[in-house]
Amino acid sequence: MTTDSAKKIVTSICPTCGCSLVRLGIGSERWTTTIYEGKEYFFCCQGCTDLFNEEPLRYLEETKDLVVCPTCLAEKPVQWTVRMEIAGWEVFFCRCPYCPEVFQKDPEQYVRRMQGEIPYEGVFGQAGCCPSE
Repeated sequence: MTTDSAKKIVTSICPTCGCSLVRLGIGSERWTTTIYEGKEYFFCCQGCTDLFNEEPLRYLEETKDLVVCPTCLAEKPVQWTVRMEIAGWEVFFCRCPYCPEVFQKDPEQYVRRMQGEIPYEGVFGQAGCCPSE
């Protein structure tokens, strides 16, 4: 159960492909951006930015309910997650029973990683997720 006072974890998900930029190891020095209706969106690569710019409403609709498990960094539709409040944070976990247990050992470390405050190489390392252009 969560309360209204629970803090929200802010993390970036590419609105075109639905990938967590943290999971991919893409920080502010590597992501691309665009502005749509006054809001800045962050992308894993220029290809995703270009696709988004062609059909922004399509991609926003497809990815609007995605959340990221702070432990394993899996992207899931919110309805397929388990919501908990831990250490004052509202957290959405994949359905793995191990992820909440791991998170509880060091909540601040996982929150900081999700918010891009802790460097994380990502699943593809320095190569990134998309071919260089």
